[in-house]
Parts: sequence; structure tokens; C-alpha cells
Amino acid sequence: MLYLVPTPIGNLEDITFRAVQILKDADLILAEDTRTSRKVMDRYEIKTKLKAFHAFNEHHSIAGYVQMMQAGSTIALISDAGTPGISDPGFLMVRACVEAGVPVSCLPGPTAFVPALVGSGLPCDKFYYEGFLPHKKGRQTRYKYLAKLPCTFILYESPHRIIKCMEGLAEFCGPDRKACVVREISKMFETFDRGTLAELITFYKSKQAVKGEIVLVVAGAE
Repeated sequence: MLYLVPTPIGNLEDITFRAVQILKDADLILAEDTRTSRKVMDRYEIKTKLKAFHAFNEHHSIAGYVQMMQAGSTIALISDAGTPGISDPGFLMVRACVEAGVPVSCLPGPTAFVPALVGSGLPCDKFYYEGFLPHKKGRQTRYKYLAKLPCTFILYESPHRIIKCMEGLAEFCGPDRKACVVREISKMFETFDRGTLAELITFYKSKQAVKGEIVLVVAGAE
């Protein structure tokens, strides 16, 4: 069968006992980046064979892995950090397993947008997950769509594009729309910066450099 195993997004102690045991018991671990995943493997003395599974090779290898599982092997799929299948090619493997009748189990565990949403102070009874915006074509179309949503929405953004992203949102949502920029979740320098889009733009423009993994949480339209 296939196990989707969440791995820490910051503090290595955020992994569950069950996740460690499944990684140890699996016949093979597929990782987005074996160099990044090696930190978790070494920390918890996981000796299972590790192979790369990423956006550049998944189409060529999925069929072979499905055949392995059909023959009785257990494979654990992990991403660089968080839950595999969110903003990475993991869903292609899941889809292939479902179509082939291979059992799939996803463990609960770390993912960036849930603590960002809950800690933002914005309504989280209903929310919309957008993930990464397109870099160029279609970006303004997404801004227009997001601006009209009546619920809190969530974006992933890179440090060097966060100001441009907030400026685009301010244009369509209005500068007074409340938001929260969450950086480095579960790491030593974790921050939750809250305010209006205009206030956050001014704040981040005053910083010499913006670093770290970023989740942007924005209030919905009234």
C-alpha cells in the first residue's frame, strides 16, 4: 500500500511516533528531495531506502512504483516538509494508486497553512486555500477572484515576491483588508505579522531582507 507521511515543517520534533514507525517499516521511501529528507532520517535513525520522487521524474516512475505495491511492497511518500500532495506532485501518485486499486492511507500531521490560519486571528470556520499564485499569466485574474471571496483565503508566497503579492491584493481587495503574514512556522524565528494590507506592505518595505517560508492569510470580503 501507499502511506502519505507528513514530515516536520520546522522543528524536527513535530513528527508523530506513528510516522516514524511507518517510515522505518516501509520497503521504500519516496522523497521530494533526498538531501532535505535525510535530516529527518538521520534524526530518527530511519534506515529505509530513500529515492527521489519530484516534478521532474514522477511521470516516468509512477507506473513502476504502483506495480511494486501491487506485488506486495509498502511505499511511504514524503515531501520536503509538511503533508505530501499539497503543492507538490504527490497527488499524481495517489491518483494512480486509486485507479489501480492500491490502498492509500494519509497520516495526520504537519502542514503549513493550518497553524497559519488558526494563529492569524482571522475567521477560520470557512476558508479557501489558493496555494501558489501563477508568477505571470493569470495572476490578476486570481486576484480578482480572491477579492470577492466571502471567506478567509490562504496563499503560499516566496520572500522576494511577498510585497508584490500584497500590493496586487491591495489593488483588488482594498488597502484596508485585514491580513496576516506568517513566516518560519515551527522554527526559531516564527513570526505572525498582522494588520491591513497597507500596513503590512509598509512594514515589509521597511525590512532590509525578507527570509523564510511564508503563508499569507487574508480576510474575506464583507
